[in-house]
Amino acid sequence: MAEVRTWVEQAGLRLHPEKTRIVNAGAGGSFEFLGWHFERGYRWPRQKSQKSYRATIRQRTKRSDGRALRAIIAEINRVIRGWGNYFQGGVRSVPEKLDGWVRMRLRSILRHRDKRKGRGRGRDHNRYPNAYFAERGLVSLLETTHGSAASPVR
Repeated sequence: MAEVRTWVEQAGLRLHPEKTRIVNAGAGGSFEFLGWHFERGYRWPRQKSQKSYRATIRQRTKRSDGRALRAIIAEINRVIRGWGNYFQGGVRSVPEKLDGWVRMRLRSILRHRDKRKGRGRGRDHNRYPNAYFAERGLVSLLETTHGSAASPVR
């Protein structure tokens, strides 16, 4: 730690005494750095990053939004691509979960337009399957972060 502190100070920087520590991430220790969570040899976007992503998507997918679905999708695609390009790699479960959450938000918009109440768990997935959104241009976060994943359109 003393060597690292010396090297950092020579670069004109300073270590934060409460945040800087040595961790064996392979043996169960964990740490967060630049939006990532590292633990047991794996990495995934930290919870704060995921909350920020959801807040940004939520802001752009209000149920009362009167724009065409393609316009909404075009706007959130920029967020999905940007976030996905930064968080490439890591575990697959996080982008899969977030992809499902985005589609749920879009299904809620469509449900609201049909003047139906609630979030529509279950049946709306049959009415608006994943392929429905892919055909309208929705980008997959999983595909962005992990290359060509199995797409519902292919």
